[in-house]
Amino acid sequence: MSIRVRMTVLAVTGLLVAGCTSGGSGAPTAAPTSTPPTTTDAKPPEPSAPAAPPALPAALTGQRPDWKRCPAPESGQRPGSEWRCATVKVPLDHAKPDGATIPVALVRKEAADRSSRVGSLLFNFGGPGASGVDILPRAAEEYGKLGERYDLVGFDPRGVGGSAGVVCRDDAEQAAAEDSVDLTPDTAAEEAAYLKDSAAFGAGCARRSGTVLPYTTTSATARDLDLVRQVLGDEKLHYFGMSYGTQLGGTYAHLFPKNVGRLVLDAVVDPTADTAGHARHQTIGFQRALDNYLKSTGQDPQAGTERIARLLRKLDREPLTVGERRLTEGLALTGIAVTLYGQANWSLLTQALEEAERGSGRTLLQLADWYNDRDEKGHYATQSHSQRAISCADSSERPTAAQAKALIPEFRGLSPVFGAFLAWDTAGWCADWPVKGERSTPQASAPGAAPILVVGTTGDPATPYEGAEKMAKELGEGVGVLVTNKGEGHGAYGTSPCVTRTVDAYLLKGTVPKYGTTCG
Repeated sequence: MSIRVRMTVLAVTGLLVAGCTSGGSGAPTAAPTSTPPTTTDAKPPEPSAPAAPPALPAALTGQRPDWKRCPAPESGQRPGSEWRCATVKVPLDHAKPDGATIPVALVRKEAADRSSRVGSLLFNFGGPGASGVDILPRAAEEYGKLGERYDLVGFDPRGVGGSAGVVCRDDAEQAAAEDSVDLTPDTAAEEAAYLKDSAAFGAGCARRSGTVLPYTTTSATARDLDLVRQVLGDEKLHYFGMSYGTQLGGTYAHLFPKNVGRLVLDAVVDPTADTAGHARHQTIGFQRALDNYLKSTGQDPQAGTERIARLLRKLDREPLTVGERRLTEGLALTGIAVTLYGQANWSLLTQALEEAERGSGRTLLQLADWYNDRDEKGHYATQSHSQRAISCADSSERPTAAQAKALIPEFRGLSPVFGAFLAWDTAGWCADWPVKGERSTPQASAPGAAPILVVGTTGDPATPYEGAEKMAKELGEGVGVLVTNKGEGHGAYGTSPCVTRTVDAYLLKGTVPKYGTTCG
């Protein structure tokens, strides 16, 4: 489990939330429907330099999608007849646009009012690794007003689902790692097993998805987005990015500032933070959300935190038996974290903690399974594979175990519940990754771009509010327009009526709010 920044649909409550995936466990999205040939090489070729690639050939920019009725995704029901699916070919390596291609899977529902249509509105639900083809039709009611004047378009980013989706290990391997790998190792043996599993995960990605693995960067996906924009016939890109989708949106604005239409970034990733910085932010953010939960139940935050930390220490020594499975400390952390992504889930956290203290790990394990996308038959989908492949292709940083351990005292001081895990995760996430990462932090400066809405929520655990402030500043004066939501949870649109009205006015009417507009 790594508390990353994806946003998807929580089946337990029906809310849009973010979750946490694991270096050693499974997570969401459907298996790929089309992938390039794989290689058995343990060290795939490094990607070419991303700067200033050649112009795309007419064979790509002149594509016309063949929209057809969508098939049923692996994880759910077939979308209604108003939805249509297609694929667009994009270069495997944008530095070689006449070379090999991979598919980008799309889903679209056309605007209800064609006479007042603005254009296409593309969505990214975070992760990285969330499948827009899967999620958007299920979440579309949330965006019904936008669907009056926009074609709602979801897509699977490269390395995800139907867009040459990365696969790294099978169900048995995922289940074994989930059960046996200690995510907060306390002994030399546990530390060795933790790092060995992390390296094995990357090696599995190289064996199964070696051809695409070096090219799963966010900058490459941003270039794909611009090609999709052209193929859809839009002069400008209109885009709604949530969680990791804000990083993708910022990267697009940096690369194509003149092509920016109306962009909304909600639940914002700090573009200035490195690996340790992100982990530190999330340690603070999750503890802040936990404190707010504990206050809402009348508990003293310090005492309540120690109560939960004590439960986790007990589970570290003696996992709870749940049928033929076990609730480990790592799975319990996953279950707790899931409920902190939205205030409507807090009652479920109370139930899960009370059960666990009485000796039943059933609810916490169900929550962890939901996040890890493990079904009742023990099958895992592959979002965690895509998530890690994209993250490690993006980041050039490879912290060592010694560097991670040096963070533990500080991080434990920030959060006795989440600190040690998030400190260790800095070393485990991309340990011995088989390809080099692109850079230490993403680029988001976008001089000359149209105004971009940047929405931050003060109680956001996964992408703390401060990241929105940093993104608005990075985008540049007159470009980043900060909107503050005083509230709880990961993402404000659809949960804050004020934010929803502000975003709708911007997307539907082009009304740019005043910088620093505050809701709540």
